[in-house]
Amino acid sequence: MREQKGILGNIDWVMVGMYTMLVFMGWLNIYSAVYNENHKSILDFSQSYGKQLIWIASSALLAVFIMAIDPKFFSQFAFGIYGFFLFMLLVVLVSGKTTYGSKSWFEIGGFGLQPSEFAKFATNLALAKFLSSNDIHIKEQKTKLYAILILLIPALLILLQNDTGSAIVFVVFILVLYREGLSGNILIFGLIIGVLFVLALLVNQFILSGIVLALALIFIFFIRKNRRGIITISVFLVLTIGFIFVVDYSFNHILQDHQRERINVLLGKEIDLKGAGYNVNQSKIAIGSGGFIGKGFLNGTQTKFNFVPEQSTDFIFCTVGEEWGFIGSLVVVGLMMGLLIRIIFVAERQRSPFSRIYGYGVASILFMHIMVNIGMALGLLPVIGIPLPFFSYGGSSLWSFTILLFIFIKQDSYRLNLL
Repeated sequence: MREQKGILGNIDWVMVGMYTMLVFMGWLNIYSAVYNENHKSILDFSQSYGKQLIWIASSALLAVFIMAIDPKFFSQFAFGIYGFFLFMLLVVLVSGKTTYGSKSWFEIGGFGLQPSEFAKFATNLALAKFLSSNDIHIKEQKTKLYAILILLIPALLILLQNDTGSAIVFVVFILVLYREGLSGNILIFGLIIGVLFVLALLVNQFILSGIVLALALIFIFFIRKNRRGIITISVFLVLTIGFIFVVDYSFNHILQDHQRERINVLLGKEIDLKGAGYNVNQSKIAIGSGGFIGKGFLNGTQTKFNFVPEQSTDFIFCTVGEEWGFIGSLVVVGLMMGLLIRIIFVAERQRSPFSRIYGYGVASILFMHIMVNIGMALGLLPVIGIPLPFFSYGGSSLWSFTILLFIFIKQDSYRLNLL
């Protein structure tokens, strides 16, 4: 029987193998992105690739430590872990270091730690614990409200740190709620909101409001004998027009200048190849120059001459595209998608609701990071500065993704004993 195989036999080695391959490939690309003729040694800890080796080694120790913990620990102390990292999010607002305009880092001995990265797995634990509790039903309004609060509190604290990218990641937890029974109408509503948000940025608010009003009047004409339907459409009309003006006001008066510029460049309203659009333009040049098979390891000219800023962190995918080409990019994306599919497959075989919900949270968080990071590099999404899982340079992200994944691997290894 499975429980007689021992801890090593019960581990899902497919996920562990994919994780190891991604971390190794990520390190190779970090090495290439910051390669310096005067610092060739991989053990040169003054360079990013040397520091990343420290993070990789410590992440391996973290993984081993997690696998040695009783799996029930994570469900029993889920709210405690969540509360601790909420406290850390508050502390960093007071005593944190400001980096690139975001006050979201603790500096410890020359290394930086970002609590917002760890808040993601802590929130996933708390949400899984709440939704798996007895007498909790997602269709109840009270349950929806509490679930939203669990997600909203850390997201707001991260927004206060001026780290919009990390805060946006919490939106993806709606996929977890959907898997647990949230109405599909919510997803459709969210899609409509997204489309309306983009239109509000592209079209004058008065013109767009007029179009919405005309559409509402047409619908009212066809259902003019349905009083309840008319009231529903009228309420929807008021809310929609209100949303349009809120988006316009927020865009012009709340967002910072660089954030507005990035969105305008993405939407084609501005062409600023030397300013807000520089990173994305250089990123696309680097990826495109790789062609089908790439220029080869350490042979990327865009990489070597530092044309793409933050190439070892937010734009690490540029190195993949330039040096390994379409084939290499396909391998990386395929491996990441394979890991997501494997996580979902393993989540579905869980006997414990907590483990299943947590597994879907893992897949959702990784999916959001992969989609947004690669979308940024390709110029398909705004530059919001979130790392590519297991690839981007940085200890906080690697530690948090390692903890996120290996908690699930641990839960799965005891799935026959957890209910």
